[in-house]
Amino acid sequence: MRIGIDLGGTKIEGVLLGTDGDIAARTRIPTPQGDYTNTIEAVAGLVRDLDKAARSLNGDTPTAGPPTVGIAIPGATSPATGLIKNANSVCLIGHPLDRDIAAAIGRDVRLANDANCFAVSEAHDGAAQGANVVFGVIIGTGVGGGIAVGGQPLTGPNAIAGEWGHNPLPWPTNDERPGPKCYCGKTGCIETFLSGPGMRYDHYVEAGEQQDADEIAARAQNGDALCDATLTRYEQRLARALATVINVIDPDVIVLGGGLSNIGRLYENVPKLWGDWVFSDTVTTKLLPNQHGDSSGVRGAAWLWD
Repeated sequence: MRIGIDLGGTKIEGVLLGTDGDIAARTRIPTPQGDYTNTIEAVAGLVRDLDKAARSLNGDTPTAGPPTVGIAIPGATSPATGLIKNANSVCLIGHPLDRDIAAAIGRDVRLANDANCFAVSEAHDGAAQGANVVFGVIIGTGVGGGIAVGGQPLTGPNAIAGEWGHNPLPWPTNDERPGPKCYCGKTGCIETFLSGPGMRYDHYVEAGEQQDADEIAARAQNGDALCDATLTRYEQRLARALATVINVIDPDVIVLGGGLSNIGRLYENVPKLWGDWVFSDTVTTKLLPNQHGDSSGVRGAAWLWD
């Protein structure tokens, strides 16, 4: 059996996966806000609870051993220092999170970025099951990505593989330059166009209306011309951005996650567009919705020990 933990900004979720991938136990608690020490203890407490569930299911079989523990985090471990970087849960930054959790629970853990865990989950037994190279896309409050190769995360020497959201929007039109300001300090990042707030801002600029992405999608489906135009611009930008990913890593499957992945028309319209920018005579890459939804991160964390 294996334990997966998804350490999020507002909640920490833990699951116990059986050998068949079925969830044998699940638990979640609020994330201690801004408190590193209590966050470590909260994660350790979830692991202890799931260990207890595993012992109950195994009947205290001596040969079973404790479950492995994988953890999805909103950041990455720096290969240079072993400390957490790029985390939107800023209390984690600068700490040896893997070593501290391992000390608290008495065994090794494996950590990976939550977008990488999403890609691993969908590659292992989700929408992209059986595919060799999978690009997992998160389009929601922000824009992130992760790469799974052979069912395991590709991190790279700088632990930033898949972080496409902070590249510039490719092939920009004149009215897209220089682009909105991004919190990273640059302008025109993909995230500023393709996140939920990015769509909201674009709709406000073009239509003069304040609407969230889900409302824009719903109104477009009901024939609202202004909302349909916003989604059309979004699809064209998403196609350009994903074309650069295809040109670089040529994934077998691209899986969308996050709130905007629920916009059904993306899966039909975007692949019709991206061929204009992909450097190939044909594009067989599949664009698919995720299968495990909000559970992809925690499931992918559990599969880190596969």
